[in-house]
Amino acid sequence: MTDTEERLTFEALTVGQTWRPGRATFTEEGILAFAREFDPQPFHTDPEAGKRHFDGLIASGWHTAAACMRPFATEVLSEVAIVAALGIDDLRWHRPVEPGDTLDIEVTITDKELWDDTRGKVTFELTGTAQDGTCSHSRKDLVLVERDSLVEHSSDEQRKN
Repeated sequence: MTDTEERLTFEALTVGQTWRPGRATFTEEGILAFAREFDPQPFHTDPEAGKRHFDGLIASGWHTAAACMRPFATEVLSEVAIVAALGIDDLRWHRPVEPGDTLDIEVTITDKELWDDTRGKVTFELTGTAQDGTCSHSRKDLVLVERDSLVEHSSDEQRKN
């Protein structure tokens, strides 16, 4: 969507609102490729090294976070009048992600507060739950979202032009 008026503003979002935007599946090839480029620690790049402390190769936590970000961005944030991200709180990797794991992503709004006249801060809690029902990844994404007052002001400006 390109038109801000079609996206959800701060006022349209509610605490407790939940999405299930998709899944993230991890393959050995994908884990190795990500690790080689971004997180070349032995337990991410060498299945034998992974056996020293785990059952074998495990995904980088950053890979897990990025893979969970994709459905969040394409299916949730794309519908929201995003201004910018403020950061991430409570970033956790609860259990190793291994080749063959698929995480079901769930996103829930847990908090909203006014930021200024044109923006509000929304906290999106994201969880990635593995096929065995255990949570593998969780975090709280803090996002600035346009308020209705900004959308109304933009519409007024467009009408004048």
